[in-house]
Amino acid sequence: MSDPTSASGTQPLLQPVRLGALELPNRVVMAPMTRSRATNAELAPTALHATYYTQRAGAGLIISEGTWVSPDAIGFTDVPGIYTDAQTAGWAKVTESVHAAGGRIISQIGHVGAVSHPDHLGGRLPAGPSAINPREMSFTPDGPKDTVTPRALTAAEIATTIDTYRQAAANALRAGFDGLEIHAQASHLVAQFLNPRLNQRTDAYGGSSEKRARFLFDVVDAVSSVWGSDRIGVKLSPYWRREPAFTADAETLADYDLLLKRLSDTDLAYLHLLGPEPRTDTDDAFTAFARFRTHYRGAVIANLGFTQATGNELLERELADAVSFGAPFIANPDLVDRFTHGHPVAAGDRDTYYAGGAKGYTDYPTATGPEAISFGSAGRRSGCAVG
Repeated sequence: MSDPTSASGTQPLLQPVRLGALELPNRVVMAPMTRSRATNAELAPTALHATYYTQRAGAGLIISEGTWVSPDAIGFTDVPGIYTDAQTAGWAKVTESVHAAGGRIISQIGHVGAVSHPDHLGGRLPAGPSAINPREMSFTPDGPKDTVTPRALTAAEIATTIDTYRQAAANALRAGFDGLEIHAQASHLVAQFLNPRLNQRTDAYGGSSEKRARFLFDVVDAVSSVWGSDRIGVKLSPYWRREPAFTADAETLADYDLLLKRLSDTDLAYLHLLGPEPRTDTDDAFTAFARFRTHYRGAVIANLGFTQATGNELLERELADAVSFGAPFIANPDLVDRFTHGHPVAAGDRDTYYAGGAKGYTDYPTATGPEAISFGSAGRRSGCAVG
């Protein structure tokens, strides 16, 4: 295993890598994280977002927070979209600022489907693959609420939804992003289509693992008509557990094995894959990524709970091509510099993760700044939302 304080040339995390058409100066990726700072009626990024992302431009690649492809996609409060001109203009200012600082940033786009709530939709029911309640929590303007039984999307609505991904991809290109990532993880719409407990359709989008995956492949095709596939990534979470719908049982993992094999033929820039929930050791994570490598031939970004040491080890074992960090990037805008020079990694203030405003967002010091302080080791969880 690499010495976490060794010279940059010997740490796998700090070595350059090519993911499709994306040339990265290091393998430390900033994971997409919901931060709920779009506190305006347009749900548009602001100057605060530009500051936040630009502070973290030292990452080999920044993946934006998940952004809505349409008003029907909304499932959390104060999260920006990328379906209007105002939102696109806001993101253009973000990408311009990140690029001026020497960084690279791609847009993650997504839709929560049945995990939304009527409170987000003007009283309308959310829609999913089938009329089955996922039994999750939706974070509404009035606080967390239980999800409801959704409508089943019609075939025409599925086609319209796929087109919203295409338009969001076009807006991301217009906004100056360097690439695109499809949110297919956790409990959101793509994952709902993949899940036989939530997708009980009998048409072309359900009934077998291949048909349940059609929605994802149609979305990939739609965004590929805007971007070259070598600038597109997909984020998946085979080990996601949220009972009762998401169980990560043997049948689920076997379905994902088949999905990864099929995705090997799409010439994507990368797959962004979540491993199992972190425990006291990393054996489960290494086993999971060895399994992924068996089935997927392309580049892999690994996510969920890695530290500098375990990230370097994962890369040394050639089980991934890059590692994404979520929570560590919150309190450490200079995370790559800290990895390079062996500075302690600070822990974030969880009370401010979704609080709105600059506090806990753009006010964290760098290790070498005049106010630099250490809060100990960062939390292990990273990825979507915060973690």
